[in-house]
Amino acid sequence: MIPLVESFYSFQGEGKFVGSPSVFIRLGGCNLGCAGFGVKLGGLVGCDSIKAVNQEHFGDTWEKVDNLIPTINEYIKELEFKPDIVFTGGEPLLHYQNPILLEALSHFQEHRITFETNATIEIDFEKYPNYKNITFAMSVKLENSGEAKLKRINHQAINAIVKNTKESFFKFVLSKKDVETKEIEAITKPYQSTKIYCMPMGSTAKELAENDKAVANFCIKKGYNYVDRMHIRLWDNEEGR
Repeated sequence: MIPLVESFYSFQGEGKFVGSPSVFIRLGGCNLGCAGFGVKLGGLVGCDSIKAVNQEHFGDTWEKVDNLIPTINEYIKELEFKPDIVFTGGEPLLHYQNPILLEALSHFQEHRITFETNATIEIDFEKYPNYKNITFAMSVKLENSGEAKLKRINHQAINAIVKNTKESFFKFVLSKKDVETKEIEAITKPYQSTKIYCMPMGSTAKELAENDKAVANFCIKKGYNYVDRMHIRLWDNEEGR
């Protein structure tokens, strides 16, 4: 079985493939809490995907499935094109060895598949070669996440992804308070050929507007790619978007 928090069809709102029609599969569980992001729900504080992170409080709402293929097919069966497929969380790589996930990756290998990951879990690419054909959006957490550095940065895991994949990229979340950070340079220095995208922090359009210009100017200064969070601009933090 594998824990499915939600699935939906929309477009990619952030990162390298922003605007691309995509089927999203959100898996439950995470190895980080990121209370520093300050999103509040049911007395808990964390990231904007808190329902997929906290199993203790929300695990009973997760669907335990034994096959992801029918779920994905429901969204693509009437489309005349192959949409992207995005696995997100929580932290989807907690399940990277799960046969149910591996079966889905094999079945949909003709689609462009992205994993949105915090890049702390090292993948055995030789044992699981399907992952070599996948793009990883490496959202490595910064000090603003509230997580300890040793817990949120795993260079062995990042090295494995960069070495074994072609289109993977870094994706960082920043507030206007974080634009003097040197962490991004320190984290990405060993990976000069891997593109860097930065996004404004916020779980609503109003919160994004408080940070976007500062982050955009930071990207212009540093030579990074600025990318907005289009789904939040349009629908705030509405589920299924």
